[in-house]
Amino acid sequence: MPRVTDTTWLDATAQAALVRSGEASPAELVEDAIERIERVNPQLNAVVRDRFEQARKDAAGDLPDGPFRGVPLLLKDLGCHLAGEATHYGTSFLREASWCWPTESYLARHFRSAGFVFLGRTNVPEFGTTVTTESAANGPARNPYDVGRSTGGSSGGSAAAVAAGLVPVAHANDGGGSIRIPASECGLVGLKPTRARVSQGPDVGESWAGATIDGVVSRSVRDTAAVLDAIARPMPGDPYLAPPLARPLAEEVGAPLGRLRVGVLDTDPGEAYLDDPECRLAVQHAGRLLEQLGCSVEPGTPDGMFDPTFGRPFATTIAGDTSLTISALERVLGRPVRDDELEPRNARYRAIGRKMTAEEYLGARHVLGGWARRMARFWAPADLDGQGFDLLLTPTLGAPPPELGWFSAAGSEQEGRRINSFVPYTAQFNVTGQPAISLPLHWTGEGLPVGVQLVAGYGREDVLVRVAAALEQAAPWADRRPVVSA
Repeated sequence: MPRVTDTTWLDATAQAALVRSGEASPAELVEDAIERIERVNPQLNAVVRDRFEQARKDAAGDLPDGPFRGVPLLLKDLGCHLAGEATHYGTSFLREASWCWPTESYLARHFRSAGFVFLGRTNVPEFGTTVTTESAANGPARNPYDVGRSTGGSSGGSAAAVAAGLVPVAHANDGGGSIRIPASECGLVGLKPTRARVSQGPDVGESWAGATIDGVVSRSVRDTAAVLDAIARPMPGDPYLAPPLARPLAEEVGAPLGRLRVGVLDTDPGEAYLDDPECRLAVQHAGRLLEQLGCSVEPGTPDGMFDPTFGRPFATTIAGDTSLTISALERVLGRPVRDDELEPRNARYRAIGRKMTAEEYLGARHVLGGWARRMARFWAPADLDGQGFDLLLTPTLGAPPPELGWFSAAGSEQEGRRINSFVPYTAQFNVTGQPAISLPLHWTGEGLPVGVQLVAGYGREDVLVRVAAALEQAAPWADRRPVVSA
């Protein structure tokens, strides 16, 4: 049987099927992806470090017979460590030190077991603490829909690579929106799983007070579902345990929706936040589609969604964790990390973290815990004093992809305000631990993608996948191609 020669726009599920049928070999899929990266990446700066020779050896070797055997995958340069290989976290000082991680993450083991072949690392902002991928160490990742615009962050390099057709799927993680933000800006599917659905072990139990979680960005709902099935494994000793799913998420694709109750965000986020008309249009369009699919759609906002008491304690936990991370890296490097080796944002986080008392840190977590319980009532049934919604529908972001440099253009003192203004809707669900997905359901007149966000109750990725698959069928996006693509 002749081989399908152009694998560029096949999703990971389709590429894996080629391998199983014998129409393509893992080595051929890997060579195709390497060729695309070498040809297109110079325009995007999405991939900052390759491991092509090792990938060729892996593809020619005895790969595990997993569901994605032979499919090429890019890893974000933040987390998902490989033993004996570097992970730079978007920093200059780790890149210059050439320090390699001594252990392999549990997540990397599951990606390997699924049969993926790792091609390299993708661009990230320093320590993942902002919403655009423009680090001093690696320069900006460029949006394939407009190379003068941001890819989002912190999984911006991964999103640019998938959107441009370099690979079908890429590793991402999310502590305040870092899967959903770049998915929105690059026209992709981005699912943030429930807290602890994907283990961060063995080196990390929790970070950002349990707000961070790993996943992928992809071009299809079925890829997102099937990859999460492959990596959703708790590690013994993890500090949290996600509720078990009734069946594999891949089986939710195409399953009947039932009569779901959807709340459409009906509260203005306030003057401190961006509220672009294109993002409102995206939500209106998604709401009409959901009604056509048989959902009950009505206005609704969780109690505390825009509570001003949320932001400061969450920032406190980020500062404490960033300071701890830098101190840990100082120990392994055997030298102090100077402030001038850090971007100003992270130097400030470290300064705050160093001055913070245990009482201040634990007090912030206490406040966030109470706030999260208020939020959860939106999805809780009436017999638990809840409002009984199945889903919340919101914009993913406050505006379409901004121009590169916009966040820092007003100076380092204003950078934080611009970051906060751009992301009114995502970080809340890192703190509550709920699953949330961004879907590419809208494009501006300029051809820029704008995502919508759906949020389900704790542990209910199954509901998200069923609805996302139905929306994908009702308003397909698979034929969308960015200006820069393979």
